[in-house]
Amino acid sequence: MRKVDVAIIGAGSAGLSARRQIVKKTQNYIVIDDGILGTTCARVGCMPSKVLIQVAEDFNRRSKLAEEGIHGGSDLTINTKEVMQHVRKLRDRFVRAVDSGMATWANENTLIRKRAEFIDDNTLDLGDEKIHAEKIIIATGSTPIIPKELEDHKEFLISTDHFFELEDLPKSMAVVGLGVIGIELGQALHRLGVNVLGIARRKLIAGVTDPEVRAYVTDKFKEQMNITYHGIRAVEKVGNQLKITTDEGETLVDKILVTAGRKANVESLALENIGCNLDSRGIPEFCLETFKLKEKQHIFIVGDVSGQRPILHEASDEGNIAGFNAVADGHTPFKVRTAMEVTFSDPNIALVGMKYEELMNQGIKFSEGKVSFEGQGRSIVKLKEIGLLKVYGETKTGRLLGAELFAPDGEHLAHLLSWVISQGMTVNQVLALPFYHPVIEEGLRTALRDLRDKVEERQPPIEIYPLES
Repeated sequence: MRKVDVAIIGAGSAGLSARRQIVKKTQNYIVIDDGILGTTCARVGCMPSKVLIQVAEDFNRRSKLAEEGIHGGSDLTINTKEVMQHVRKLRDRFVRAVDSGMATWANENTLIRKRAEFIDDNTLDLGDEKIHAEKIIIATGSTPIIPKELEDHKEFLISTDHFFELEDLPKSMAVVGLGVIGIELGQALHRLGVNVLGIARRKLIAGVTDPEVRAYVTDKFKEQMNITYHGIRAVEKVGNQLKITTDEGETLVDKILVTAGRKANVESLALENIGCNLDSRGIPEFCLETFKLKEKQHIFIVGDVSGQRPILHEASDEGNIAGFNAVADGHTPFKVRTAMEVTFSDPNIALVGMKYEELMNQGIKFSEGKVSFEGQGRSIVKLKEIGLLKVYGETKTGRLLGAELFAPDGEHLAHLLSWVISQGMTVNQVLALPFYHPVIEEGLRTALRDLRDKVEERQPPIEIYPLES
């Protein structure tokens, strides 16, 4: 039986990050993965979706050109087959960047292209060989969920794992699930000329929890494209199409893009053999500061499979923490970074720090600052007068706690907010920082000024702090 210091199951973003820490201390490790390499982000997630979104935004801009005195925009056409070729071209470039060097691991017998199953908490069965590992990191990722009402029509279904392999876009498509990926791709497809029906089970897009922001977001998207917030009542095959019945009526579509969430890849691991209690998803309990299993502290679980935050930078952080602790002496907990979720719709949606729902559930006394981007200077210039931002601060101290926003260039506002929240800054301290003119960030300043007047933090005479004598 081959014996190693660390076995990593899964060569995705979390597993690769774990490996980077492990090789600093030992070369006696293995990475086990029998699937397609290249990471979910590079192959079927973050990167190819952003390429498609960029194309859609560029094409959509044609509707504003005449307003600026630029004529001929209405004559622009789109070749969706060439669009998908462009998406795959850049996707393959991103994947190559991830895969570079992995061939060397295979030659060194550190990358094993097999499926792993637990025999016990230290032993893995790879089919034709067994591995004894002192430490094991589970980083097996996730798989798209197919809703039960669609299981009988699989020939019409496209998951995000296969969407970017389409040679061309269909004329019509339903998008089932309006979370981050669903609304990103749904809006992009709509802008590229696909007849899109967006379907959600409730009036919620991209996980927004603030009631006012949520209502604004759902109403604005309903104005832009065909969306139902009441789910599917019936599905029926009609010729070469599917007839989808909702509360709003019947729609014929060529394909259904399923973006209804993902489930952890644990079914083939035989986790019942490690001797831990498993939750309803088949996941053992683990520590959020070290990612060690609470009952088996030589085993770690990281990335999408953990079910925490299925976002690349979070998966990488978890992998780095697990990899560090797998080869370190002792037990080192790490501070969790300020939460940040960005949806690359247009405008962007972002959730930063503590969400409205979290603040309410935890009974934290907080105040809200608000700004509309309708009429905001830079938004007017960009011809993007749409958006609403809410920022939350602790009422007694003025310390910033979180924000939910729907705004032009919201991805950048989210970063600025996450940084000042991470530093524990108060609303007056942030207002003392420089704000240029004219920029979208001035909208954030307006929201901060609104918040400042509602908290108990003592205000300086003016926003600029006086020099200390």
